[in-house]
Amino acid sequence: MQTVETMNEGLKRAYTVTITSKDIDARVEKEVTAMAPQVRMPGFRPGKVPANLVKKMHGEQLQREALNNSIQESIQKLIADQKLRPAMQPSVELDEGFEFGKDAQIKVELEVLPEIAAPSVDGLKLERLTVEVAEAQIDEAAGRIATQQGALEERADDHAAQDGDTLTIDFLGKVDGEPFEGGAAEDVKLTIGAGQFIPGFEEQLGGLKKGDEKVIEVTFPEDYGAAHLAGKLATFDIKVKAILDGDKPKLDDEFAKSLGLEGLDQLKDLLKGQIEQEHNGLTRTHMKRKLLDQLAASHDFDVPPSMVEAEFNQIWAQLQHEAGHEADPEAALAEMEAEKEDYRAIAVRRVRLGLLLSEIGQANGVTVSDQEMNRLIMQAAQQYGPQDRERFVQYVRQDAMAAAQLRAPLYEDKVVDFLFEKAEVTDRAVTKEELEAAIEAEDGDIKPHVHGPNCGHDHDEKPKAKKAATKKAAAEPAAETEAVAEEAPAKAKKAAPKKAAAAEPEADAEAPAAEEKPKKKAAPKKAAAKAE
Repeated sequence: MQTVETMNEGLKRAYTVTITSKDIDARVEKEVTAMAPQVRMPGFRPGKVPANLVKKMHGEQLQREALNNSIQESIQKLIADQKLRPAMQPSVELDEGFEFGKDAQIKVELEVLPEIAAPSVDGLKLERLTVEVAEAQIDEAAGRIATQQGALEERADDHAAQDGDTLTIDFLGKVDGEPFEGGAAEDVKLTIGAGQFIPGFEEQLGGLKKGDEKVIEVTFPEDYGAAHLAGKLATFDIKVKAILDGDKPKLDDEFAKSLGLEGLDQLKDLLKGQIEQEHNGLTRTHMKRKLLDQLAASHDFDVPPSMVEAEFNQIWAQLQHEAGHEADPEAALAEMEAEKEDYRAIAVRRVRLGLLLSEIGQANGVTVSDQEMNRLIMQAAQQYGPQDRERFVQYVRQDAMAAAQLRAPLYEDKVVDFLFEKAEVTDRAVTKEELEAAIEAEDGDIKPHVHGPNCGHDHDEKPKAKKAATKKAAAEPAAETEAVAEEAPAKAKKAAPKKAAAAEPEADAEAPAAEEKPKKKAAPKKAAAKAE
């Protein structure tokens, strides 16, 4: 193999690699020798078919395989000899004039990862905004549960239903006079004004009393989840069995025991823990953003354009999807186009910080253990039906890039936790509203992609929003929030196939999925449930 470097500009490299016909022919002869004993041909004893006949029968196929294998090995040798760290898969082009029996010349073009000076993790200073759980928050949360569970005081029989009342109803749905699957239920609790059911359903229950029956008409939304009902006019036969006072939930030991708990105190302790977890998630989001802002301010280096383009395409595809669901898609798309360069800046920052965090993790021995990886795989497998779970597990274990994509969020969290431990942290008590306002204020800045380019993971960064509806696509993660980041693998959506080549063991954290995963099992929907 002969190698000539033809370009070395910035992060771009190009080479011409010549593979001699002698090398290719030697591979063919080796394969012929290996397969000859297994070839069967009339007139010859098993294993005694002459090599020249084997070559005549399978020569063309063996030549193609030999050429492909030679190219793959040559690229790997090129990367090793030149000590390259590819940012994405190299582009490989075989000379158009190639013929078998002649030397093969290939052109290899690629972008390499930048050399990043050892990132400094000293001198970081962070403020941790903390929120105490108020008793009123616990009581409010308990009240919501009681309302959802129907633990309410029943109103008088002659009371006419109004906004805020919770009705216990039976219903039977029909389209064109015929009942449809999933359109009937008994003892369903519905709160008027809560928006639980499709538009127009709840409003028609106002004024009904216990024991009343009524037929209502509603039209399913055009984007309703069940295609056979989308946009259809339907009727529902309604029977009101009870009307409950939504403002008076029963909060006592008996209610708590109905939930399988020892009493009201245990319920409140559990709710306090959940609220604390929510607050801690918000606190971590704020700290994490401040941490990454400091890292971004102190590190600047060129990033591979191909990685930026792949990241930008992912952002843009997400925004286009969201814009398509806006009331005025054309206006939303026009606004996106006006701020296209802002989104490209987001992509640059995501890639740069992803590489930086990967470098910090590697330099400081941050890893994801086999046990942690097995837990991630098992969590992610739960999103598939029983018949696909084993296929998914095998897929992740056999595909390094799929495993890297799954590992990325946890690796990110571990690097961030490492940096939190290194930082000088001061605490300041605030209200939940103040903490949320601090996070909301930062949504106007360009937030970083924190665990590697092209990892297929949604994030919450965007330029300052003029119209909240369109920018919300970039501001609100589709699959998770920072508060529940640990659950992300189980909730992650199937990533579109992408190309990448990871150059470092832990840099795999930024590698995307390479193939389509088993299809996710669809969850059943209730016909009358709100689809928005």
